Amino acid sequence: MSLSDADHELVVAELGREPTRAEAALFENLWSEHCAYRSSRPLLSAFDSESDDVVVGPGDDAAVVAVSDDTYVTLGIESHNHPSYVDPYDGAATGVGGIVRDTLSMGAYPIALADSLYFGEFSEEHSRYLFEGVVEGIADYGNAIGVPTVTGSVDFHPDYEGNPLVNVACVGLLPADRLVTAEAQGAGNKLVLVGNGTGRDGLGGASFASEDLAEDAETEDRPAVQVGDPYTEKLLIEANEELVDAGLVQSARDLGAAGLGGASSELVAKGGFGARIDLDAVHQREPNMNAMEILLAESQERMCYEVRPEDVKAVGKIAEKYDLGCSVIGDVAEGNYVCTFGGDVAVDVPAEYLADGAPMNDLDSTAHEQPERDLPDAELSESFEAVVGSPTTASKRWVYRQYDHEVGLRTAVEPGDDAAVMAIREARAEQRSAERSSGESRETGIGLAFSSGATPKWTNADPYDGARAVALENATNLAAKGATPLAAVDCLNGGNPEKPEVYGGFKGIVDGLADMCRDLSTPVVGGNVSLYNDSVTGPIPPTPTLAVVGTKDGYDAPPAAFAGEGTLLLVGEAGDALGGSEYLAFAGGSDRFPDLPENPGEVVAALAAVANDEATLAVHDVSHGGLAVSLAEMVTESAGADVAVDDELSLFDETPGRAVVETTEPEAVREAFDGVAPVVELGAATADGTLSLTVGDERLDYSADEIRTLRDVIARELD
Repeated sequence: MSLSDADHELVVAELGREPTRAEAALFENLWSEHCAYRSSRPLLSAFDSESDDVVVGPGDDAAVVAVSDDTYVTLGIESHNHPSYVDPYDGAATGVGGIVRDTLSMGAYPIALADSLYFGEFSEEHSRYLFEGVVEGIADYGNAIGVPTVTGSVDFHPDYEGNPLVNVACVGLLPADRLVTAEAQGAGNKLVLVGNGTGRDGLGGASFASEDLAEDAETEDRPAVQVGDPYTEKLLIEANEELVDAGLVQSARDLGAAGLGGASSELVAKGGFGARIDLDAVHQREPNMNAMEILLAESQERMCYEVRPEDVKAVGKIAEKYDLGCSVIGDVAEGNYVCTFGGDVAVDVPAEYLADGAPMNDLDSTAHEQPERDLPDAELSESFEAVVGSPTTASKRWVYRQYDHEVGLRTAVEPGDDAAVMAIREARAEQRSAERSSGESRETGIGLAFSSGATPKWTNADPYDGARAVALENATNLAAKGATPLAAVDCLNGGNPEKPEVYGGFKGIVDGLADMCRDLSTPVVGGNVSLYNDSVTGPIPPTPTLAVVGTKDGYDAPPAAFAGEGTLLLVGEAGDALGGSEYLAFAGGSDRFPDLPENPGEVVAALAAVANDEATLAVHDVSHGGLAVSLAEMVTESAGADVAVDDELSLFDETPGRAVVETTEPEAVREAFDGVAPVVELGAATADGTLSLTVGDERLDYSADEIRTLRDVIARELD
């Protein structure tokens, strides 16, 4: 770890002297791309992050949004990309642990996780090795700590072969009066470290995440990967609950990137303070650690709390109850951020300069160009089977069956649907009490819908419109369950920003997400940036993972499977193009990206209203793989469909903002979308478990068993 020459000069000019070894390492990590967003921060002002419901926006460990007057949810997302390449199991597991602790630091209890995962071609052995390790790491950690993984996405694309992406989002729940932030409250308060002992694992993790992956990264960068302990994390979750309930926490910060140095300096800087920290007081699990190691180790399952002096003993008792380490490491103070070690001053710098002083990069970008239309002439049945059976569009049952998605008893709509729906019962306690008194019983509470993902083929084809489509697709997922978007967080993944074509693509996804979220009236309240996702195989596609939450009254939702007794309608406007589609990935050729609706907010609202109508039997969005995949996913052993479309373009168009609706009252659906978007009758649902599909003059028939065989390619290969 070493400062660049340019940054070294800035630090020397600020301090008026040469930095100590520990100071240089702190600046190198906190001024890294991973922590300081040096290349991306100039672009992030494009996002709107405010609404009447936003309580805490960007800049804290997690965002906080109100779902009622007295109930808040937190929303956060982070990447663990490089670590998951070096060690897929621990890299992914510690990504889960980190985002859960971000939730704890706001005073919230974690209630749901989403994982969006991106790997090289499924046919490649190394991609499957990474895939299996990452899923196992997420499953083992999430299951052990009792937080359900309820939604997400998995994509395969050749450009992730040398650099997979692991993006994890978490939703937490808290009463309004329990809110905690990462802003130090007062000089003289104590800084208390609670959790695992500090070791040497994860040293330099922030700087490691801010450089391209080298060919020997799997061996040479192993020390930069943290090792997780989910059982300690579970104890930390419960201890955090007691600490917050007892009013013992003034502010809190999770120890993640840049370890203790990052968490403590950012916490005090945010409050306009400094600190006095005794590094010898930090409880350690390895001998002979030096100041730099204690400051920068990213050992997991640790929290830094600001505590009033009179409450320190009570904090220690709760930590002891849960068999957690606890160290009083210093004080919030006026002046500089000062750390001593062995009686000597190891760090003495302005906290704000350390946390926020990194200069921004001025980078060149190259605009994306749209291709000409050159559509292939492919055989229909072969195309249908290839698209429905593509690992990207195929069933992800192999993944989510490894997750405990029911722990906590909140999951009303489970994985495998368009969006998960979580039951937020606390929000309507008074109403439930009234019902008990009156003897009535009906479904109450707020349904919190949750969707997360991106589509690299879309953003590779067109970064700007592809990112707009990602936002619309996630919003459509919520609407298909009857919810409307409340807020979003993003994980913006890109390659080496010093390459103009890469930075141009990254700028495109930022602007695209920002514009569509604005059109959807959905504030982007936080997020994460991960750049330098380059390897010897080249840069990744620009990948804007978006995690969105939405709300609805109650938590019943129409299924995404046919009931077998209604009329089938396609709602929403087709984009008349196949750019970025699974069909072109299979058949070859080229095309522009589809046109998106000009009124996306109205489309989403209309779909949510239809989904909540009693006459609606099933709703499923149309996106990845187009109508072909949507229909195939809706078929069950007892319910199928007889559908006719004009041509292959109609069958494989992936324009988001559309959905298949099975209804007993088609006129009510047409009325809901009157003046908003087209409604096309596709045919009828049937009770025979067969998909009968007429495309122009050709007809295809597939039984539920045949479709299941096509869609189970991942389980078939990995079981």
